[in-house]
Amino acid sequence: MKYYLIVGEASGDLHASHLMQSLKARDPEAQFRFFGGDLMTAVGGLRVKHFRELAYMGFVPVLLHLPTILKNMKMCKQDIKQWQADVVILVDYPGFNLSIAKYVHQEGICPVYYYISPKIWAWKEYRIKNIKRDVDELFSILPFEVDFFEQKHHYPIHYVGNPTAQEVREFLKNEGKKQDIAKTKPIIALLAGSRMQEIKDNLPAMIEATSHLADQYDLVLAGAPSIEPSYYGKFLAGSHVRLLMNQTYSLLSQATAALVTSGTATLETCMFRVPQVVCYETPLPQLIGFLKRHFIKVRYISLVNLIVNREVVPELVAETFGAENIKRKLEAILPGGKHRQQMLDDYEEVHQRLGESQAPDRAADIMLKLLKR
Repeated sequence: MKYYLIVGEASGDLHASHLMQSLKARDPEAQFRFFGGDLMTAVGGLRVKHFRELAYMGFVPVLLHLPTILKNMKMCKQDIKQWQADVVILVDYPGFNLSIAKYVHQEGICPVYYYISPKIWAWKEYRIKNIKRDVDELFSILPFEVDFFEQKHHYPIHYVGNPTAQEVREFLKNEGKKQDIAKTKPIIALLAGSRMQEIKDNLPAMIEATSHLADQYDLVLAGAPSIEPSYYGKFLAGSHVRLLMNQTYSLLSQATAALVTSGTATLETCMFRVPQVVCYETPLPQLIGFLKRHFIKVRYISLVNLIVNREVVPELVAETFGAENIKRKLEAILPGGKHRQQMLDDYEEVHQRLGESQAPDRAADIMLKLLKR
């Protein structure tokens, strides 16, 4: 089979690489062509574009890079058609991928499978019309999405379990703490996002909120694989924070607590059982706060809270975001803090809900069964 995969960020590269491994184990003649990253490249196949050339976030960056985005989209469509893929597998990244799905469906090229469904339950729910029209099979990794798609929108999906839970379990089993990154002090991890705009918005407040702890803790920033180390320099200059590139799992396996920008990282931090504060700066914070209270349907932004539908980890978003609030919430989850043990206890419910499933293996089994049919 010929599999064409498209991802737009580091977490997608990780999940897609494991899916490729599972497909390869079941299909000895598997051929891969993809828009992806280094992890997918390591599995094999031909990388057409690196996701670094796709990952633009926010209205202004997207507008500024619109010619590049449109050029990449046109190239991707032509490449899929020319290669004559047996299936296109999309991984999250809906702004780009739903356009690809529409083209592939209209042209009748091949089936479209969506692995790691778009988070339309959080925003842009109207996209369900595009998904119903253009996506043949949807694979979900979050348990609460089943009701959203199947009960609310009458669109059957495949829930395959959560790959992040599996990836962390495998890391702890195979790697553990082999790579000791600690110095003489316990670690506070800073996970400021995987895109430049997220880092620019969130990292300065994280640094300010932890500066008073530099004598007691080793402050370590997790460098994202899609970001050049030099980009972090202007933020870290004069601070006590050190940068650790491409070792997020090693960092979390040894951290005492963490400040985390919302996204997959919040779930990863939970899986490592590291108490955390979720921080996400937004433009127009007062307006966003009002909309969040009165109009936005989703109560939480972190996957940890969404999975159990209650606040397990504090979320500092919109008008609650700021260095002083981050500092206060962080101190409450450090050793001896009043909320630390409760958060660790609540994490167990998240672990139980995600279970022990092998998500990429289950997804690969279903995909091959459907394709052979």
